[in-house]
Amino acid sequence: MASQSADRYAVVGHPISHSRSPWIHHEFAKATGQTIEYGRVDVAVADFSRFVGDFFREGGRGLNVTLPHKEAAAAFVDTLTPRAAAAGAANTLWQQSDGVLVGDNTDGVGLLTDLMKNHGVSLANRHILLIGAGGAARGCIAPLLDQQPISLTIANRTADRAHSLAALFAGKGPVRARSLSDLGGTVFDIVINATSASLSGETPALAPQVIHRDTVGYDLAYGKGDTAFTIFCKVHGAKAAYTGLGMLVEQAAEAFYLWRGVKPPTEAVLRELQAMIRAI
Repeated sequence: MASQSADRYAVVGHPISHSRSPWIHHEFAKATGQTIEYGRVDVAVADFSRFVGDFFREGGRGLNVTLPHKEAAAAFVDTLTPRAAAAGAANTLWQQSDGVLVGDNTDGVGLLTDLMKNHGVSLANRHILLIGAGGAARGCIAPLLDQQPISLTIANRTADRAHSLAALFAGKGPVRARSLSDLGGTVFDIVINATSASLSGETPALAPQVIHRDTVGYDLAYGKGDTAFTIFCKVHGAKAAYTGLGMLVEQAAEAFYLWRGVKPPTEAVLRELQAMIRAI
């Protein structure tokens, strides 16, 4: 048990009881010799700003922010890092010694680290399809474009939202927008699901023809094993398909680094978390 003098952190969301963040960060602390206290707090939308202000006034050191508060967090803090500003959302907060409250977004680096380091997937010179035009998708766009793909296509059920999102990032790389029903016979090397469809056991209305034998699928969602989306990819011949459990661990590692100044090892934590979830 952490002592009373331990630095205090938490994850905040609504709902939050499912969050694995307390376990992950305590494992990181053990691995790096840090002493922290880390909890989870369920906060309604109407109470978010008050909670964050009180948390830091009372000596809290850092917050992770999850649904549905990421955009509110970005609006509340005093300053955003460039990647949080690009995402329009913040999932990691801390207060500087001068009292300035900073918001960052570690989702994109979590995605890239899992894909590139853990799974050995190259994103450069690839045709990438990003499904969805909500906050989760927005946090991925700039990091993906930084890897210099041939193209990044944002596809959404309603094309207007995809076009609006693509326009925001038009100066950063080869990004374009389509409706899901207008992908035609285009095939993609990387297909990323940034919708919440898998959480209800569904898949986006995606034509199987976008997948070929060298395609890699990736679902930002995760569960006990494959999600509906990763199953869809494999059934239609994808080379591989991964869930977002590794992204969860890697984005948490980046947040821990921002707070503590040390990058925790992630491999053992990810392996144990996978085993824990399979055993449920």
